[in-house]
Amino acid sequence: MDARVFLGRFEGRSRLLVRSLLYGASGASRALRVYRRQQRAGPDALPDLLETLTRDQVGCPGSAAPLTVQPLVCLFPALFQQNLLSLVHLVHPALPRPSVLRLLRCLSRDPGPSPWVSALVRQLGRHVGPWSEEPLCSALCSQRLTELSRRSAGSVGTGGWATCFSDPTVESGSQRASGSSELGSQRKRKGSFVSLDSDSEPTGQQSKRKKMDVCGGECLNSGEQTAAPAEDLQLAADAPCDVLPEHVKVSVLQIKELLESQMEMDQSSMELFKVLNDCNPNQVEVVCSMLSLPDLPEQTLPKLCSSILAPTPDFSFSTAATLTRSLLLQKVLSLSEPASRCLVTAVTSLCSRYPRPMFQALIGPVLEEKNICNPQAELLNRLVESCLDSHYRLLVLQMTFKVAWSEAVLSIIHSLLDSKPDLSEELFTQFIEQLVSQCPQFTKSVKFAKMMLTVLTKYNSHVKAEHKLSLHGCLELNETFLKKSLQAALKRIAHM
Repeated sequence: MDARVFLGRFEGRSRLLVRSLLYGASGASRALRVYRRQQRAGPDALPDLLETLTRDQVGCPGSAAPLTVQPLVCLFPALFQQNLLSLVHLVHPALPRPSVLRLLRCLSRDPGPSPWVSALVRQLGRHVGPWSEEPLCSALCSQRLTELSRRSAGSVGTGGWATCFSDPTVESGSQRASGSSELGSQRKRKGSFVSLDSDSEPTGQQSKRKKMDVCGGECLNSGEQTAAPAEDLQLAADAPCDVLPEHVKVSVLQIKELLESQMEMDQSSMELFKVLNDCNPNQVEVVCSMLSLPDLPEQTLPKLCSSILAPTPDFSFSTAATLTRSLLLQKVLSLSEPASRCLVTAVTSLCSRYPRPMFQALIGPVLEEKNICNPQAELLNRLVESCLDSHYRLLVLQMTFKVAWSEAVLSIIHSLLDSKPDLSEELFTQFIEQLVSQCPQFTKSVKFAKMMLTVLTKYNSHVKAEHKLSLHGCLELNETFLKKSLQAALKRIAHM
C-alpha cells in the first residue's frame, strides 16, 4: 500500500515530518532538520505525530488478505519505521515517555516486522524502560561472540582479528602448509609488510583495519550505541554520492564550497550548475541532498537562484521541479510571518522561468496543506499577480476545488478572480457549485463576502439562470455588512 494515501491523516506540521521520513535512506536526517526548525518556530509537532501513528486503522496488507485493524504506523513501509525510530532515538528525552512507549508497543505487535525495525525497537526500549534489563544480544549471538573470542585468543600474534573470520577448515590446512615452510613464510612476510614500529600503514592493512573496526562496532557498549544512530544518519545521507559521475561530484563540491564561503558567484561559477543537465532525476535528488538545499539560509537564495537561472538550455521539467522542491518547499511551508525579501525574490524568479515545475513542486503542495496560513497565501498571491499566466491561474483555481477552504485559501481565490482569468462556462459552473457548498461555514466571513461580490460584478455575464437560484440561497445565509450590496448586485443581474 502506498504510504502517501495516509498523508491526509496528519496536520500541516506533522505532515511535513511524515514527508521527510518517507524520503529514502536520508529520511531521518531530513526529519531531524525539519523537527529542529519547527521547534524554533512553534510548538513541538512530534508528539501529535506519534499520537496519530499509534491510532488503530483498518488496513489490508495484501490484495487477497482480509481487512485487519492495526496501528497506522504498521501500515507504513519498513524504511519509514526505521527513520522514525532513529529520529525518536535522538530526541526521545524531549518527548512524553507514554507516547514513545505506545509507539514501541505498536511496532512490537507488528505481525511481519523488519529485523532492523525490531532491533531499533529493542534498543530504544532499553532507554525508555520496557527492555532495560534484557541483554543487548540474543543467546545465539552471545554463543557466537564467545566462540569468536575463544578463537581469537591464540591468533593475535599471527593474523590478528582477520583470522577469526576465515573458514576453520581452510585455516587448519593453511597452518599445516605453513609449518613445512615457516622460514620462507617469515621472509615473505618481512618483504611484504611494514614492521609494527613503522609510522606508516599500507593500503591493504588500512582496509583490513577499517573492516575490523566495522565488525567491532557490534560490540559497542550501551553508551556508544546511543551515539551510533546519529553517525548512521550521516553515513546514510552521504552514501548516495556514489551514484554520481566523477565530473558531477567535482562540480557539486565546488558549488558547496561557494555556498559555504558566502562569496559572490561570477559567470564561471554559474557555469557549474550546467552539470545538472547531465544528471537523471535520481542523481539530481542526490545533488540536492549533498548541497543541503533545504537548510540554506535565506540570504543565500537570490545569488543561488541567479546561478540556477543562468544555464542554457533550460533545465528539464524534473530537474527544475526537484530543485524547486528541495530549495523552497520547506521554507515556504514553515513560514509563520510574511516571507523575507530574499525568499520572495527566489520564489518569483524561479516561477517566472519555470512555471510548470513551480506549480507541481511548490504551489500544489502548499495549497494541499490543511493549515495553510496568511504568510503562504500572501506569497502565492504574489505569484498569481506577477508570474503566472492565465493558463496556470486556471490550474490554481481548479486546485482550490479539491482542498478545504479557509480564510487563507479565500484570499488566494479572490486574487485569482481579480486577475480575470478566462473562465469557461463549465469551469464557472464548477466554481459556483463549490462556492455554494462552502457557503454555510463562511456566513460571517468578510473575505468570503468580498469574493462573492467580485463574482457578481466582474463575472456577471457568466451568471446563468441556473446559477441565480443557488446564489440567492447563499446570499440569504450571509451575515456580514456586505449582504445588501450582494443582494443588489444579484438583483441587477436578474434584470439583465
